Amino acid sequence: MTSETGKIGDPPVFVTGSTGHVGANLVRRLLDDGVRVRVLLRPESKSEAVDGLNVERAYGDLRDPDAMRRAVEGCRGVYHVAAKVSTIEGNRAHRRELFDCNVVGTRNLLEAAREADAGRVVVTGSFSAVGYSPDDPSAASDESMPFFPMERTMPYERSKSLVEQECWRAAAGGQEVVVATCCAVVGGADFVPSRLGRTLCDYANGKLRAYVDGGFEFVAVRDIVAGHILCMHKGRPGEKYIFSSEYKTISEMIALYEEVSGVPRPRRRFPAGLMLVFSEVASAYLSRYRPDFPQRFTPGAIHLLRKRRHANLEKAKRELGYQPATIRDAVDEAYAFHYHRNAIKNPLAKRPRTDGDMAVRAAP
Repeated sequence: MTSETGKIGDPPVFVTGSTGHVGANLVRRLLDDGVRVRVLLRPESKSEAVDGLNVERAYGDLRDPDAMRRAVEGCRGVYHVAAKVSTIEGNRAHRRELFDCNVVGTRNLLEAAREADAGRVVVTGSFSAVGYSPDDPSAASDESMPFFPMERTMPYERSKSLVEQECWRAAAGGQEVVVATCCAVVGGADFVPSRLGRTLCDYANGKLRAYVDGGFEFVAVRDIVAGHILCMHKGRPGEKYIFSSEYKTISEMIALYEEVSGVPRPRRRFPAGLMLVFSEVASAYLSRYRPDFPQRFTPGAIHLLRKRRHANLEKAKRELGYQPATIRDAVDEAYAFHYHRNAIKNPLAKRPRTDGDMAVRAAP
């Protein structure tokens, strides 16, 4: 595809997951670039993230093949961002929903895009589905490393690995598919909000009383959006690319939260091993008796943080010209977005140092 594909007057580009963190930012970037956009919405979903935006709306569920055929008809270029995200083991129904939404939904969309001759499909992947060295999980992982299923993994991780298998199956059949691998996302236009967005709000509101250390790769939402667009226009079909901005420890992220909000950090920092034991008991109880209760420090999340995984970005930089920004700016944008939406109510929390530019503008 050329950089002119999807301009106003051309067929629309199709975007799933437009109400989520990455999708909401992607839609705004495409509109800013003058691209005509059609978004997929479920009839029962909140549409705040796209309200007021000049987008076409198609209604349906990824699990419905016929709905996908209708939704993608007439489009040219597809960004499949939607996924059910979870860090809990959950019950059988929960795991089935993950499989149906993520794996079956991806298959349905790929088949619909192929039948509609919709052109290239960029699928959002997860760094948790990228392989690592079992001997040294903290060693930088690249796109060539296979997913390692021989130890405990979250159902979400397994589902995203299977999503990639659907992509490679489609690519083997001649379909243009590229996977944009996403790390933990930080930034504005986080309407739902995301897991990290809720954590930032809880911190600024003085509700985060303790934390567990560890580390992970974080990506500024501007960077992962840029990565998706690079995949659409420059990526090689049948390949995946990892997009991150910086590796940060949780202590370093807490320091950024303290800096932007002015709220002192929690005094208690629990060892990951101790917190893992507690979370196993708490998560099992909550999953069974209070399944709708938000769980922050789940066993799956702590396992990820303990690995202190790093990403090798050389492929995206070399082949796509990817140039990541800093996480500090992304935290500023996230804080400004939530502050101006009155999600941060702590009178001790300071005003954002900027208006948040994209963050403020993101609320229609």
